[in-house]
Amino acid sequence: MQEIGRRLKTTLLAIAVSGLLVGLVLRLLGLSAPAAVIWSIGVVPVLFFLVLEIVRSLARGEVGLDVVAALSMSAALLFGEELAAAVIAVMYSGGTFLESFAEGRARREMRDLLSRVPRTATRHVNGGLEDVPLDAVKPGDRLFIRQGEAVPVDGQLVSSVAFLDTSPLTGESLPARYDDGAELMSGAMNAGEAFDMVASRSAGESTYAGIVRLVEAAQQSRAPMSRMADLWSIGFLAVTVILAAGAWWLTGDPIRAVAVLVVATPCPLILAVPVALVAGMSRAAHFGVLIKGAAALEAMARIKTLILDKTGTLTEGRPQIVSVDLTAGFSATELLRYAAALDQASRHPVGQAVVAQAQAQGMVLPVPQAVTEFPGEGLSGRVDGHDVLVGGAGFVAARLGAEAESRHHKAAGSVLVAVAVDGVLAGCLVMADPLRQEAGTMLDGLRQEGISRILLATGDRADVAERVTAGLGLDGVHAGLTPDQKVALVIAERKHAAVMMVGDGINDAPALAVADVGVAMGARGAAASAEAADVVLLVDRVGQLRPGIEIARRARHIALESVAVGIGLSVLAMIAAAFGHLVPVEGALLQEVIDVAVILNALRVLRVRTSAEPAAS
Repeated sequence: MQEIGRRLKTTLLAIAVSGLLVGLVLRLLGLSAPAAVIWSIGVVPVLFFLVLEIVRSLARGEVGLDVVAALSMSAALLFGEELAAAVIAVMYSGGTFLESFAEGRARREMRDLLSRVPRTATRHVNGGLEDVPLDAVKPGDRLFIRQGEAVPVDGQLVSSVAFLDTSPLTGESLPARYDDGAELMSGAMNAGEAFDMVASRSAGESTYAGIVRLVEAAQQSRAPMSRMADLWSIGFLAVTVILAAGAWWLTGDPIRAVAVLVVATPCPLILAVPVALVAGMSRAAHFGVLIKGAAALEAMARIKTLILDKTGTLTEGRPQIVSVDLTAGFSATELLRYAAALDQASRHPVGQAVVAQAQAQGMVLPVPQAVTEFPGEGLSGRVDGHDVLVGGAGFVAARLGAEAESRHHKAAGSVLVAVAVDGVLAGCLVMADPLRQEAGTMLDGLRQEGISRILLATGDRADVAERVTAGLGLDGVHAGLTPDQKVALVIAERKHAAVMMVGDGINDAPALAVADVGVAMGARGAAASAEAADVVLLVDRVGQLRPGIEIARRARHIALESVAVGIGLSVLAMIAAAFGHLVPVEGALLQEVIDVAVILNALRVLRVRTSAEPAAS
C-alpha cells in the first residue's frame, strides 16, 4: 500500500508540473485562453484526490489543513486565477511527494535492517550440505554459515571461532569475536571465515524475526505530538479562514482572500512532526535502540525518573565464579575441572555457569559416568574414576556427614557450590552475579541527559541489593519486591515525573507496561518483557539508553523548532497577503520555500551526533 501511495503522489506531481509548464509555454506564445484550460486540467486531478483524502479524514474524525489547500485551489479557479491554482497544485503535490520522500529517507536504516532477513539456510545433512527454506530450520539443526552471509536463526557456535558484524543490530562499528559455545544472534553478518552453528530457535522465534515485527509496528505508529499537531492545525485553519474572509470583506477584493489561503497551504505542522520522529526512530536503531513507535520516542524525550531492575541490568544476569575456597590439598584448577565435568549433566543455570567458565579457560572436560541428579540440590557421579559430589554446601555436607558451610565465608548475594572428591570435601566455588563494569559510568551518563532520579527495584533481599549497588549513588533501593509491588512503585513515581522502567525478566513485564516508557534488555530476553516494553535494547547494556534518549530529545526539539519557525513564517506571509503585498502566485511560491525548509530541517535528526560516537576531527 505504501508503494502504491508513493506512485500516486509521483503521478499527481507529474500531472501538475506538466500542466504548469505547458500552460506557461502557451502563455508565452500569447495563447492565454488555452493556457488557462491546460492549467485547469493540471489542477483537477490533484484537487479530486485531495477532496477524497479530506473525506477519508472526516470519516476518521480528523480535520486538517488539507481543507485549506482545497479551498485555495477551488477559489483560485473560481476567480480566474488559473496560474495560481496550477502553482498551488504543484506546491501541494510536491509537498506530499517531498514528505513521502523524506519519510522514506528517514526509514532507510530500518529498511536496511529488514533487507538483511535471510530467505534460506545451509544445513548439514548426511555428511553433506543442502539449502533449505528458513522456515524449515528447527532447533538442533547444524547450519553452515559462509563468509558474507547473515546468521539465519539464533543458535550456538560449534566452530572454534567466528567474527560477526553486528553493526546493523547493535551499532558496534567493529566485528566481534565469538568463541566455541558462544550464543549467536540472528541477523549478524559473518565477517570472517565460514563456521558451523547449531540452531537454538526456529526462524519465527529468533531475535531477528522479533526485530522485524517491532520495526513494522513502529513504522505505522503516531506520537502524541502528531495528534497534538492535528489539534493545532484546526486552530490554524480557523485563523486562516477568518483572515481570508476578513481581507475580502474589508477590501471587497476576493483575490486577497485567495492569496491568504494560498500562502497557508500546506502547513508545516503536518510535515515536520512525523518526519522528525520517524527520522529519530531510524537514528536510534543505528545504536541498537529499537523504539517500537513514534509515541515511545516522544515519551523518551520527557523522562525524568529511571527505575532499574538489578539482575541483567546493573548486573551481568548470570552467575560467575568470584573466588575459590580450597581444602584437602586440591588446586583451584582441579576443583573447577571436577565440578564442571559433572555439571555437564545438569541444565541448572549455576551448573551451566561452572561449565562455561571451565571451557573459557580451555579445559577439556571428561564425560561423567553414573550421574544422579537431585533436583535443586546437586549431583553425584564418577569423573575419571573418582566419586564426585557437586551441589549446595548443605547438600554436600549432609552426604559427607560433615558441616561444610560453616568452614567457608558466604557474602550476601553469593552462592556456594561445594565439591567433594572420593568422600573428601575438596573446596567450594563462590559464585555471584557481579555488577557490570560500566554501571557507574552508565548511570552518570544518564544523569547528564536529564535523568534526575534513579531507583533500583529488585526481588532480591535488601542486603544483596545494597551490596551490589554500593557506591552507585542511587536515589533509592527497593528490595524484596513482587511483580505487583514493582507496578505500585512505578505508579507512585509517575505522579511526580515521567518514568522509564528497565527490566529483562517475565516478572518485570507488568511494570514495563505501566511505565511511561518500558525498556526490555536484549532482544533475546524474556518474550513477555519484550512484548510489554516500548523500547528493546538489542545489546544487554543499559548504557545504550543514553544515545537513545539524546536522539529522542533532539528529535522532539527539532520537530517543535520546525513547527514554530514554519508557522511563524506562514502567519507573516498571510498578513502580507491580506494587506495586498503578495499576489496568489507569489504566495504559493513563498509557501513552497517554507515547506521545503521545514522538511529539510526535520531531516537534521538523521545527523544527530551522540555521546556514543567519537567527536568529529
